[in-house]
Amino acid sequence: MSARHPIIGITGASGAGTSTAMKVLQQIADTLGLKPAIIEGDAFHAYDREQLRDALERARIRGENFSLFGPQGNLLERLDTCLESYGSAGSGKIRRYLHTDAEGEAAGQPPGTFTPWEPLPSDTDLLFYEGLHGGYVGDDVNIARHMDLLIGVTPVINLEWIQKIRRDTDERGHRPEDVMATILRRMPDYVTHITPQFSRTDINFQRVPLVDTSNPFMVRDIPAPEESLVVAHFNPQGRFKPDVLSLQAGLPGAFLSQPQTLVIPGALIGEAMTRILKPVVEALIARRQDPGA
Repeated sequence: MSARHPIIGITGASGAGTSTAMKVLQQIADTLGLKPAIIEGDAFHAYDREQLRDALERARIRGENFSLFGPQGNLLERLDTCLESYGSAGSGKIRRYLHTDAEGEAAGQPPGTFTPWEPLPSDTDLLFYEGLHGGYVGDDVNIARHMDLLIGVTPVINLEWIQKIRRDTDERGHRPEDVMATILRRMPDYVTHITPQFSRTDINFQRVPLVDTSNPFMVRDIPAPEESLVVAHFNPQGRFKPDVLSLQAGLPGAFLSQPQTLVIPGALIGEAMTRILKPVVEALIARRQDPGA
């Protein structure tokens, strides 16, 4: 954590919907006139697309579990170094993973590859991390320690799978059966390395559908926002203490299911995230400008 160079992390599994929270943070930064540095967790995967196929085949032959959810598929030491460098000096090196043909064409590289490592932009006000491991803690690496605010995005599991299948087939050109195989292969690492992070977050946003998603491998339509609720849970030991009753009063249809748990109509998720996160960003920037305050 750093008063001078604050870091906000968004952590969640593939298909969880972390991009929604990222868009809200970027809009907040624009409103406040802030310049954020941005780290995409995919940039710290250890393998490009072809290398990953080889690594998966080697793991299959050896009878080993392997996925990008686990530490062995990622450069977590390098991510740790980058975040530490940003927290201390506002610097660090990043790259991008090119998921789609359009991204590859724009970068002049094949999709499924990484852009070269390059320095983070200079003179940024804060850093946003979005990826799988914002709250990761392992034997040798502790990513969570760098976060000044940690946000978890974790819809109920069937909805998470529906969102992943739809995104990977529509946007990334994968076959549904291949996405299903990936979900099954990643499950041990999901339980071991992803789920524990949501106990280290300051706030979790969990989307709950109000329509039938009993068989996520057959449902092809993602439930609309108005067909869902969002459960926002504030960690009692978290780093900020929101006025939950005021938040409830400002969001029509919201209610408290527990003292630190606010249930929000799905259509209001953007507004709710803005109301919750903007005061925290403002407080971090105020502390940056006056670290002794």
